Amino acid sequence: MIDTENVTCDTCTAPSEFVFDASDEQSRGWPRLDIGLNPFKGDFPLLSERDDLAFLDSGATAQRPACVLEAQKRFYETMNANPLRGLYSLSVEATGAIAKVRAQIAELLGAVDERGRARSKEVVFCRNTSEALNLVAKGFAPHVLSEGDEVAITVMEHHSNLIPWQQACRAAGAKLVYLYPTRTGRITDEEIAAKIGPKTKIVAAAHVSNVLGVENPIAKLSAAAHANGAYMVVDAAQSVPHMAVDVDELGADFLAFSAHKALGPMGVGVLWGRAELLERTDPVLTGGEMIDAVSEQDATWAPVPEKFEAGTQDAAGIYATGVALDYLVNKVGYKTIKAREAALVHYAMSRMVEIPFVDIIGSIYWDQHHGAISFNVRGIHPHDVASIMDMDGVCIRAGHHCAQPLLTWLGVENLACCRMSVAFYNDQNDIEQFIEALYRVWHTFHPVGA
Repeated sequence: MIDTENVTCDTCTAPSEFVFDASDEQSRGWPRLDIGLNPFKGDFPLLSERDDLAFLDSGATAQRPACVLEAQKRFYETMNANPLRGLYSLSVEATGAIAKVRAQIAELLGAVDERGRARSKEVVFCRNTSEALNLVAKGFAPHVLSEGDEVAITVMEHHSNLIPWQQACRAAGAKLVYLYPTRTGRITDEEIAAKIGPKTKIVAAAHVSNVLGVENPIAKLSAAAHANGAYMVVDAAQSVPHMAVDVDELGADFLAFSAHKALGPMGVGVLWGRAELLERTDPVLTGGEMIDAVSEQDATWAPVPEKFEAGTQDAAGIYATGVALDYLVNKVGYKTIKAREAALVHYAMSRMVEIPFVDIIGSIYWDQHHGAISFNVRGIHPHDVASIMDMDGVCIRAGHHCAQPLLTWLGVENLACCRMSVAFYNDQNDIEQFIEALYRVWHTFHPVGA
């Protein structure tokens, strides 16, 4: 699956062959890091208590540091009350905790006004990225999509940013248009110009591909969308855990991510949207708390963002999400995350390309993989690979990764592949354990001397 012909990269000057050497890291701007040292693993109870485990599936969900687990417990022990619904002190404290996290997330995403104040009302709490994207497709798209219009997405999209647009287009009589990358995952300027035009009303794209690990040119896609009067929707589930994200710099109109991929609890997601667009968006869930007034025959909605947050929110999860993001951004820092994960990917790929029975899917350049490397072991089904590696305590993902159109387009056999994805809390021992497990997989099907 490695395309070594006509490989181009806007930021790389590497030769066509895949070469790793000591100067490679520095030439691409990465510091030398001793990934044998790990100052972070001790913060994560599951990892510190399971020294036999090489957890390499952070692209699916991250591990949680102790401070996050303690925060969720602390909420229930010290401020457990239904937020927004009571005037007594516990409820007021719970309400304030949610408001604080809402502002924290707005600041994290660069959603601040000219005086540097968080645009908190642009942050909507959902259950996950999927729900957030569905809210845009079902609540906003009907206001801008008509018969004959187009929605442009990439073929790399996770099903969460694909199926909602299939349904939105079907409901409106619009057309779903796909942008196709090069074999190494790069969306070219020519493809953008060919697929985004006067009929385009919405462009939706992942910031980082969950399969290829490549960062998409969101700012270019946004510029093309806005030049044609369209809106830009960004799936940031795979970018917020790894890099700083600024909605204004990206040119996003809507952006979604999940807490659980960014060290937070499962069941908490975020939709950010420009205030004027959220005002135009209809709620998808109705019921308690999202109303201003209700009569026997009618109802009026609460202001943004409350009109999208029907029912009781996962207040403890939201509170713990704030602690998770504080740990991610302030205790570790994106600079450290980016450098450490780059060094881990660099080392992993330098070992993998030496193995003749491993085929890397996507770019041959290590710095095009933001934490994720997809691959196959030649002639062995990915499910077998993952099951055998689990015997050695190595946790990887195997399957279609909710990206069947991409795997179909790439011609991946069985519409399945393996994916190892790192986080800053991984280290060299995890990679070594992974490489040893790859050889065990091969020798299980190809015994030495048989």
